[in-house]
Amino acid sequence: MGKFLSLEHVDKVFPLPGGKEYVAVRDVDLEIKKNEIISIIGHSGCGKSTLLNMIAGLDLNTAGGIFLNNKEIGGPGPERAVVFQNHSLLPWLTVYQNIEMAVKKVMPELSKQELGERVMKFVSMVNLDHAKDKYPGEISGGMKQRVGIARALSIKPEVLLMDEPFGALDSLTRANLQEHLMRIQEKVQNTVIIITHDVDEAVLLSDRVIMMTNGPEATVGEILEVNLERPRDRVALQQDPEYVRCREAILSFLYEKFAKDDE
Repeated sequence: MGKFLSLEHVDKVFPLPGGKEYVAVRDVDLEIKKNEIISIIGHSGCGKSTLLNMIAGLDLNTAGGIFLNNKEIGGPGPERAVVFQNHSLLPWLTVYQNIEMAVKKVMPELSKQELGERVMKFVSMVNLDHAKDKYPGEISGGMKQRVGIARALSIKPEVLLMDEPFGALDSLTRANLQEHLMRIQEKVQNTVIIITHDVDEAVLLSDRVIMMTNGPEATVGEILEVNLERPRDRVALQQDPEYVRCREAILSFLYEKFAKDDE
């Protein structure tokens, strides 16, 4: 069995005016397994979004290689879906139509009935049956994010990439969406990579947490294994020694080893 997703000696350099360069990430090596939930955490400017964009194929690495199923990533593809912080729904389409459009594009071979069934499966998966005919402007931020997640999953990506997907939401909505995500991932069994600033979110959701050193020239500082059984219960976990250990390891990395003055 080959590797699933691997980043090998990946660099990303951005050209600056006057012939200068900004090295965002340097020599990143990472193996990500099938059906694993990974969080990438670090201070602002540590190259988290840069890494995610390169895995998504939205941006190309300057050196090294990124491989999915032993094929090098050279651009976007339906086997990788991205959910951004601002959900990016089309405001003139309903919840149903936003998801339908994605499925149609990636699975043009589906009959009308199969298409309808597939769209409704994912509308239901995020509990939005009651809102399927509403427009993005008529639903809350948390519901929009759920549509974004449903749309991303409806095309059956092997890798779901999430760039601070719950960052703009209040804490209750955020908690609710984290529960949704854990439940859905158990059902669809795909690999999820989440960028987050939130230590508790990283521990609650992940099998492993990738901690990035500060930029420029950010790289993988430490990788933390989170040995907690699934399904996870956020209330019970607060007292769990493993949860506490993981939380403290991340906090120590972020605020002792790689503290930043400007945040």
